[in-house]
Amino acid sequence: MQNEGAVTAITAKRLTLALCAAGVLGGAVGAIAVNHNNATAQATPPAVAAAPAPAPVQAPAAVAGAPAATVTLPDFTRIAKQNGKAVVNIRVMGTTRTSTNAMPQMDPRHPFYEFFRQFQDPRGPQRDTPVFGAGSGFIVSPDGVILTNAHVVKGASEVTVKLADRREFRAKVLGSDAATDVAVLKIDAKNLPTVPLGNARNLQTGEWVLAIGSPFGLESTVTAGVVSATGRSLPSDTNVQFIQTDVAVNPGNSGGPLFNTRGEVVGINSQIYSQTGGYQGLSFAIPIEVASRIKDQIMTTGKVEHAKLGISIQDVNQGFADSFNLDSPEGALVANVERGSPAEKAGLKAGDIVRKVNGQPIIGSGDLPGTLAVAKPGDKVALDVWRDGKIVRLNATLGNAADRAAPSEREELAAADKGAKLGLVLRPLEPSERRQSGIASGLVIEDARGAAELAGVAPGDVLLSVNGKPVTSVEQVRDMVGKSSKSVALLIQRGNDRIFIPVRIG
Repeated sequence: MQNEGAVTAITAKRLTLALCAAGVLGGAVGAIAVNHNNATAQATPPAVAAAPAPAPVQAPAAVAGAPAATVTLPDFTRIAKQNGKAVVNIRVMGTTRTSTNAMPQMDPRHPFYEFFRQFQDPRGPQRDTPVFGAGSGFIVSPDGVILTNAHVVKGASEVTVKLADRREFRAKVLGSDAATDVAVLKIDAKNLPTVPLGNARNLQTGEWVLAIGSPFGLESTVTAGVVSATGRSLPSDTNVQFIQTDVAVNPGNSGGPLFNTRGEVVGINSQIYSQTGGYQGLSFAIPIEVASRIKDQIMTTGKVEHAKLGISIQDVNQGFADSFNLDSPEGALVANVERGSPAEKAGLKAGDIVRKVNGQPIIGSGDLPGTLAVAKPGDKVALDVWRDGKIVRLNATLGNAADRAAPSEREELAAADKGAKLGLVLRPLEPSERRQSGIASGLVIEDARGAAELAGVAPGDVLLSVNGKPVTSVEQVRDMVGKSSKSVALLIQRGNDRIFIPVRIG
């Protein structure tokens, strides 16, 4: 495992997404490394007196002799003094399997990198090598419940928490969730100071915020800045809509709290965009509502469940807006509806554009999964959908993201090749998809496995013909594949391109 501070950019023009925790267990941070885990706790932190409103501060006069202007500047001293007591330093230890003749850790650009690499043999004898990491966290319950990032404790065999009063405790990881990068820890202590939890939904761009953590191991470090944006989606495998700030966040800040000017925690510092692995003005925090939901689930049930609507979506650009007669390019375009999903049961169709969820506008496509990130399986949602030039209200009951299609449904969908192992899951084009794509007939490839996947067929492709004969139904494909002995030629529409792909089925 490499220290995150050692992350370097692949190119000068390409930003890399780096986790904030120093020495994250479980692997080095690469060009884009994102780990997210959710955690929620049942215990409710006691109310803590909020810091008083900052007093007006006299700004220096611009011109000598001119009257001084009165402006309101934040004074974070009370927040740092009062709530800083509940911010903790987290040290983790784990092990990783390495070759006994592994090469020394060094930058690939090092002049001797290739020299040492030629002697490395990953098939040689293996041994357990200790690895260490560090991060931050904050106490949310006086009996020792702590919130932090999941990537801080990932792969850890031992977790040590150091309090602001310098006491140290061994911590137990009660649970974590990779989808939101939140973890819940517990230490055996009583009457601990806690932080009050605020509301990230009330944050406004330009609002002052403050972070406390242990960047590079420097404990109880305070940095401040402003909210740069809210509801920010990142190119990762998480549905979290992050709070973007320009607060200085560095390796070791991961898991630490982000405070508003009232001394309330509004987020958990999680990631940075950087070309060097260090702070460059782009920091991202998990909204406290998301973390609290995960904490509550872990404390109550010991596990985390995420809600599922069952659709795949894409952004609405100006071209789509013109095609669907929208007044602005906003919303989430439904590209596919999963069979038997809550979306299908609610009546959602491919080509629908989701404009609101429970009255909350969906501007970019990332807003939809971000909104559902705070929902639970079984929750009911009202969807305002743009369809055929007007808004249609649909009501859906969310399912569990862990659920899969029933075995009978999977067998029926995947049985397009009568055991010939073509590996395609197909469905007919919806009318709206035909209008949108201009494809008169064909079958949407919902999944590609086995021989088809190896040949390069991908979900989202449209199957137009098999061995030169147009196909409009799954039954036709079954029949044609059944008559073929060694291979079939599939004509695929992929975006604006049509390509033939040979698939061996023998």
